[in-house]
Amino acid sequence: MEYNVLGNTGIKVSKLCFGGLTVGPLQANLSIKEGGRVIAEAFNRGVNFIDTAELYETYGHIREALKSTNKDIVVSTKSYAYSNETAEKSLKKALKELDRDYIDIFLLHEQESKYTLKGHYEALKYYMKMKEKGYIRAVGISTHAVAAVNAAANMEEIEVIHPIINKNGLGIMDGSLNDMMDAIKAAKKNNKGIYGMKPLGGGNLLNSIDECFDFVLNLPFLDSIAVGMQRVEEVIANVSRFNGEKIPEEVLRSLSTKNRRLHIGFWCERCGRCVEACKLNALKIVEDKLVVDEEKCVLCGYCSSYCPQFCIKVV
Repeated sequence: MEYNVLGNTGIKVSKLCFGGLTVGPLQANLSIKEGGRVIAEAFNRGVNFIDTAELYETYGHIREALKSTNKDIVVSTKSYAYSNETAEKSLKKALKELDRDYIDIFLLHEQESKYTLKGHYEALKYYMKMKEKGYIRAVGISTHAVAAVNAAANMEEIEVIHPIINKNGLGIMDGSLNDMMDAIKAAKKNNKGIYGMKPLGGGNLLNSIDECFDFVLNLPFLDSIAVGMQRVEEVIANVSRFNGEKIPEEVLRSLSTKNRRLHIGFWCERCGRCVEACKLNALKIVEDKLVVDEEKCVLCGYCSSYCPQFCIKVV
């Protein structure tokens, strides 16, 4: 496993970061014990970095996995905090539920531009203060927006940026893939630690998985890449890919039989763009809710490119 230091933070992380969203109630809804087992498998295979968020409700799963290892694991979490009070509440919750004395990286979740950063600046100042006291090691943002990467690249307070990046540019809110890559390159030149998210486009690019990983692994400005995993077999396959090793045949067979589905995030605004775009009429809005006709859906993932909120994923 390759390891890199995140910018100027001094924090050394594995090239593969475990994306903690997928084991929790928003997606696979694994039990704490089972989710912890999957995460622990990654730790045992050289992954020392895990990304989560208060929203994901996976602190318990991570705590369970941490019990099974003596390795120093880097934990990054995210919060929508915007004030001293909300930031303090989020930090205390993370420390308590993870059973840790400090959080390695604390991010402002889903920042969109310099304006949202300004609106969350009080929380950012609180996290910086907690860094001085030793409760946080580094502070940063997560984002799907080019504008937020550009803004954060020039802010001394921001040390780590967690941007969306994949070969098709799926999920980028406000520009092209090239725009995002240019912004990340500029941030990297300013010594920001960079770890990417959604290399498989939220599962919508699973039909080209090898090309997806080849793309992100060949981007020199990414210190690490967060990949969501729900099964031990996925951990083995992804560690093998990142290590440049052949994936065991029995693992490939197991993964090929996995039943997948189209998952609609709770933040869906029912704008109807995906419904209009679906050529198979597999999506419709019923009683103010977007529903999937599983008999018609072929899991092509094309609908996700029409979703302005990136709430459609294949899981």
